[in-house]
Amino acid sequence: MTPQATGNPTRQLSDGQRTNTPGPPGTTESAGVPGTAEASETAGVPGVGPAGAVAGRTDTELLIAASVLLADAALAAKRAGADLTGAVTGGRFALQALRRPAWALGTALSCVRALTGPAGLGFGANGGVVGELARIAGNVTRRRPAAVAMAVDAFALRIEAATVTHPNLDAPHARRLTGALVAGDRLEAVRALHALVERLGVTRALTTVSPVIMELLALTGLLDENPVNDDFSWVTLAGGVPTTDPFLGLPSSLLKFLNPGPGRAERAEPDPILAKVLGGSRNDIVSYINDIGALGNHGLVLLRRVACADGAERHVLLLPGTSFALLSNSTPQDLIGAFDGCLRTDTTYTRAARKLLHRAGVPAGSELMLVGHSLGGLTAMNLAADPDVASEYRITHVVTLGSPIDNKRPADHTTQVVSLVNKHDVIPMLDGRGPASPHDIPDGWLELSWLDESYDYPLSHAPQAYSDSLRGELAHHRARVNGLIRRYDGEITGNQPYMLRDK
Repeated sequence: MTPQATGNPTRQLSDGQRTNTPGPPGTTESAGVPGTAEASETAGVPGVGPAGAVAGRTDTELLIAASVLLADAALAAKRAGADLTGAVTGGRFALQALRRPAWALGTALSCVRALTGPAGLGFGANGGVVGELARIAGNVTRRRPAAVAMAVDAFALRIEAATVTHPNLDAPHARRLTGALVAGDRLEAVRALHALVERLGVTRALTTVSPVIMELLALTGLLDENPVNDDFSWVTLAGGVPTTDPFLGLPSSLLKFLNPGPGRAERAEPDPILAKVLGGSRNDIVSYINDIGALGNHGLVLLRRVACADGAERHVLLLPGTSFALLSNSTPQDLIGAFDGCLRTDTTYTRAARKLLHRAGVPAGSELMLVGHSLGGLTAMNLAADPDVASEYRITHVVTLGSPIDNKRPADHTTQVVSLVNKHDVIPMLDGRGPASPHDIPDGWLELSWLDESYDYPLSHAPQAYSDSLRGELAHHRARVNGLIRRYDGEITGNQPYMLRDK
């Protein structure tokens, strides 16, 4: 099968949302290009006229716009609950109560009604010792505040918006699963998931729900009785990178204790297969992807030296992704490293890569392009985000494929970021910005995404899947990326693999 159309190119709206315009089939392009938006606003609702007419919007855009409004309302209600709880339990109120007890009693009763009544915030106390104890009690007893109800509706609208461009989500078994999670019925959700896997198999089931995986995880955390994991859901709703896991609520700070290696880089010799692949390498995105596939995910990376056509000497660092064999191994390319790279910038992988650049003697001020797959793309962005690395080297390009990088930013604003995303690939969605997310990429970034139904996850995540797509009907994407990295055209004068270790 060939890549299928998933919608039209997206562009930035003046109110921070996205709209669609006609474009070539089979692809969605997102580029943060200011000054291209067209939007109208009436009574605070973008794109809706006085009579409710839609000004150049599709149903998907209206669903996303409505989800944004509900998300904002939910976050505002949560903040209001925290402010009201803090006001009525604070020391200042206690002092006033000593002076005016009758007033204090009436005020306290009014606040309690506002915080617990169905016409108010619906058990919306939170923040501070008293507020958090009340929130935990409400969570355990399944007393859902108004903020949670609005957040659930916002996530439901995002899922519905994704269904428009991902028809697999509209199938009865998928609808059953998403409906159960929106309703907070975990027993029915387990039954629906079992039925989905039984019908489609594990890989096709994962592929089916991949566009809304973060929304489904957020709903799970928001509607269970565990009060510790709610932060994951609220951060996902607001468009950030969660710093806790969605099930137990364990903080990401634990990862630095699980992934503490100082990093080490040692020169390595290529095996015959890798040497053959590298012998045909050139400055082409498909060639880079094939090189990364040949490096594997057992610790090898590649530093390339290029005598460019303009006379300058530049370097390219190729960074493969995660080994899924073990939770942790002796290299930075393990699952612990993947979670760490998603949430932090100073990781074992980045420390080892910095030591590689120094060990290889890359001159300070050299122009450097970073190309990475999955965790390798995360590491490329983490290196570009490091002020020390960005000040020592001129990082001209970061090119990623299948990487959840949308919440990371390079230290040098002139660094060109190119993100390649197969929308059946679960991994790029882990930054919280799925296909139905209202959050856009920064100005100057280029995201090229497509829906390739030839591959189910995890095959959709493999470098070969990206390479095949760019060699086929998406050759125009290949040409576009190659045009952006043309300054690296020239003669390859060095191809040195390095083995990275935790310590």
